[in-house]
Amino acid sequence: MRSIQGEKRVLESVKPFKLVKYLAISSLMVILVCAVVLSGFISQKAKELLLKKSEQYALLVAENLNHQVFYLFTLPTLVTEGEIRLSDPGQHSRLDMVVKNTIHGLSVKNVNIYDKKEVLVYSTGSGKIGSKGRIGEAFKSALNEKPVSELSPGGTRLWGLVPKGDKQVLVTYLPMWVEQPLSWKKGRVLGVFEITQDITRDYITIRRFELLVALSFLLFVGILFSTILFIARRAERIITARNLEKHKLEEKLHQSERLASLGEMIAGVSHEIRNPLGIIRSTAELLDSRVEGERLKKFSTIIVEESTRLNDILTEFLDFARPQSLRPVPCRIEDILDRNLFVLGAECQRLGIEVRKRYQTGDYSLEADQDMLYRAFVNIFANAVQAMPEGGVLSVQTLISNNGRASASRVEIQVRDSGCGIAREALKKIFNPFFTTRENGTGLGLAIVRTIVDSHSGEIEVVSEQGQGATIVIRLPLTQPEFEPEGEASQ
Repeated sequence: MRSIQGEKRVLESVKPFKLVKYLAISSLMVILVCAVVLSGFISQKAKELLLKKSEQYALLVAENLNHQVFYLFTLPTLVTEGEIRLSDPGQHSRLDMVVKNTIHGLSVKNVNIYDKKEVLVYSTGSGKIGSKGRIGEAFKSALNEKPVSELSPGGTRLWGLVPKGDKQVLVTYLPMWVEQPLSWKKGRVLGVFEITQDITRDYITIRRFELLVALSFLLFVGILFSTILFIARRAERIITARNLEKHKLEEKLHQSERLASLGEMIAGVSHEIRNPLGIIRSTAELLDSRVEGERLKKFSTIIVEESTRLNDILTEFLDFARPQSLRPVPCRIEDILDRNLFVLGAECQRLGIEVRKRYQTGDYSLEADQDMLYRAFVNIFANAVQAMPEGGVLSVQTLISNNGRASASRVEIQVRDSGCGIAREALKKIFNPFFTTRENGTGLGLAIVRTIVDSHSGEIEVVSEQGQGATIVIRLPLTQPEFEPEGEASQ
């Protein structure tokens, strides 16, 4: 129940960061919309520049064409023939040659010439000479020396795309005037040029540019979104891990406070019991040496044995209750393990337990209190042996783990048994003081182990499933943090 509440507190602490993540995603969507609008604006400006360029190009063509027509056709024809009659095949042929020579090699699809009455007098295309045009306001503006350009065909297309095979042309209406030699001024307007340019290729280029701009913005927003999402998820994992670590530290602090109070009580009670117990034991030993009857000796022996057992239990209580005074010296964990396994050798042989050792640490030096670690592994191996009353395999493995950083090097010890395993419900309580699944156990063995490991700034965890044995993993740093000896602290 307590762990569930702790997880809820951790999740609640992450909610504010999730809100920030949602706001970041919302902001990203706004950026996406702005990017689309901006790409549309850039594309529109590009189309306007294209039209303006085409209009200026048409104006230059018209000026050159007006100059060539006036000097190469109009003026010579008036001088030689006195009047212009385009219905005359000869005049029409000369005008057609001048116009086509002028626009040759230029991006001009068609040229039409209208008189001031909007009658078509010349066309390089299939226009009917002498027909009345229906240009309207654009024609009037051109007569007033105001060029007008129109896209053809008009209308709005889906996404502005040009269908395959369709042509996009720009029709420009410009005035046709009388040239005045040696003057920059224009003479009177004679008619109107209708210059048609095929801008399909330029228009397709603009479409491709629009698509490139849109895709670039989408790619940019996609990269930005992926980056923000990656950072948000990583930050969320970091914050969650820190909150979990904080929760564990709080639980550890509360556990330490409870254990400290419990230890004070146990130390006081054990001290009060130990004194009369010592008297009982010494009296029973004295009685055993003086009585002669076999029956009385049996009773005195029982008193001595039970007193000794009770004294061992009190010693275990005091080991748990007394503050651990760490005296680290350079050592190797394999030497401590071999010392434990040597003591357990006879018991393992009696029960048919096979011991398998796998040491993979290489050359290293560990700063640790050998006696405290010896007591810790006494409890660990005792539990493992008790879990295999019918025999089995006891595996002991050591290795060096550094998580990719030399400063974080640790020695890791794995003790695995092939016994009955630990139930999932009991797995959460095995480090609690006085919790035991055995009838004759005190429930302090693993609590003492944890206290010793914590005093070495280490970690301990138990991995087990019912019926599949158990594995105890201990990780100890190779060097201990700086500490102040008790003698110096008292001074």
